[in-house]
Amino acid sequence: MLTGSALVAPATMAAESAPAAAAAAVPTISAKGAFLLDDATGKVRYSKTADTRRQMASTTKIMTAAVVLNTKGIDLNRKVTIKQTYRDYVAREGASTADLRTGDKVTIRQLIYGLMLPSGCDAAYALADAIGTGSTVAARKKSFISKMNAKATELGLKNTKFDSFDGISQAGNNYTTPRDLATIARYAMKSSTLRTVVKAKSIKTAATSSTGGTRTYTWYNTNQLLGSYSGAIGVKTGTGTAAGPCLIFAATRNGKTHIGVILNGKDRYTDAAKLLDYYSGASAAKTMKLRQLPAGAERD
Repeated sequence: MLTGSALVAPATMAAESAPAAAAAAVPTISAKGAFLLDDATGKVRYSKTADTRRQMASTTKIMTAAVVLNTKGIDLNRKVTIKQTYRDYVAREGASTADLRTGDKVTIRQLIYGLMLPSGCDAAYALADAIGTGSTVAARKKSFISKMNAKATELGLKNTKFDSFDGISQAGNNYTTPRDLATIARYAMKSSTLRTVVKAKSIKTAATSSTGGTRTYTWYNTNQLLGSYSGAIGVKTGTGTAAGPCLIFAATRNGKTHIGVILNGKDRYTDAAKLLDYYSGASAAKTMKLRQLPAGAERD
């Protein structure tokens, strides 16, 4: 769960019409912004206010993961020592957490799981500190966020800016659009590592504790579309005061994979299911029952 100041920016755009071949009516969804594309071709399938800038909360972490996984020479087995700074940050912000323990040594791969499943802002901090460059933690955080913005520029995104490695934005200068975020997700999902991570409903993983023993971390995926909608393969939730409930989603049905975005949708999972149904000829949204998260699991 994230907080941040409000942001509303340029122009809105009406929902684009559906392909002529589709027989059913275009679904009505709750989201203020949405987008759906064909992963194989990049063809736009649905769009609603696709180029209106909005805050994105923890869906920011898809770019965090993309930057890490596309870092030249990245060693996913490299171990990172968890600092008390990361825990203090999560406590101060009231943020979602992987509950990483000070002094534990966890791998970059494990941090990606901690980032994407329980939406750990501590994991995001650890990754930014590990991958950014500079002689201080502050410098490395700034460097990492610069890498996020550089990647957005490389992808040709005109309406996306990051001032945060996890979506917590005090100034509100952490924004995107449905179209841009779908582009980021499509790029990020080219990583086989990320595809493996985001489709996992949960994971148990062992790390070296601060005392040299073994600590087992158990993380549950906050994305309740997984295990609820047939064919769902990811991707990332996000919720914030200004952003509202957000979702990057992906599913493969009938041999086709679609990637979509919901920004500020009070019924984000049903919205996603409706859009996926529409382009696969299914009707699962009507009867879908969401996978329940166990008590104590993070919600985002």
